[in-house]
Amino acid sequence: MKKVLYSLLLIISILIFGGCGSDRDQKLIMATEAGFAPYEFYENGEVVGVDIEIAKEIAKALGKELEVKDVAFDFIINEVQSGKADFGAAGISITDERKEQVDFTIEYTVSNQVVVVRNDSSIQSFDELGDKKIAVQLGTVGEGYVEENYPNATIVSQKKYLAAAEDVKSGKADCIVMDELPAKELVQSNPELKIMDGILFSDKYGMVVKKGNTELLNQINEVLTRLMNEGKIEEYILQYTE
Repeated sequence: MKKVLYSLLLIISILIFGGCGSDRDQKLIMATEAGFAPYEFYENGEVVGVDIEIAKEIAKALGKELEVKDVAFDFIINEVQSGKADFGAAGISITDERKEQVDFTIEYTVSNQVVVVRNDSSIQSFDELGDKKIAVQLGTVGEGYVEENYPNATIVSQKKYLAAAEDVKSGKADCIVMDELPAKELVQSNPELKIMDGILFSDKYGMVVKKGNTELLNQINEVLTRLMNEGKIEEYILQYTE
């Protein structure tokens, strides 16, 4: 009787854990931070955007179901490193520091970084930012740029750009350094704000996978190359910025 019970328990365990494993194998988990329109943002309770459209194409090419995991931006790399996510995408700038932690895909878009201020701001040029209170998103290339180029400025770090916008509107910060496309979306929904003339600096975006995961990296690169050659990424950007 004991042998029968043991055998039944063993079979049940195999079915349960085997089923979980196969279910996970059929999913492609993407870690992102869904507060970065037009790349990823919520619409009617669903995460949509440029990176999501690309991720759908990647999942389709791999024959898997896409699962989008919304986390804080500075947690994305940890999610990928730990295996909780297969890859990460959220307007992630390609930097040498990040290359030590994860493997980057080919660059698939170029980002211009701009400065957002209040409409009544007295700031007229980037040279005047040296002693200002500058809001940035935690863990972004903008935060690193401000630290390096404006050492006397006060950095106001936030997990979300919406919180940074509120800081500027309330006077807790003088400006925000951020990507141009999300900045356009931000000022559109916050008429008290505007984008200063000019580009502060430019950088390049890539997606990230766990170090050494060459198979997935090559598969994503194939999809990115195809989408760029077909002009699809530009179409996605236009789709979500109209």
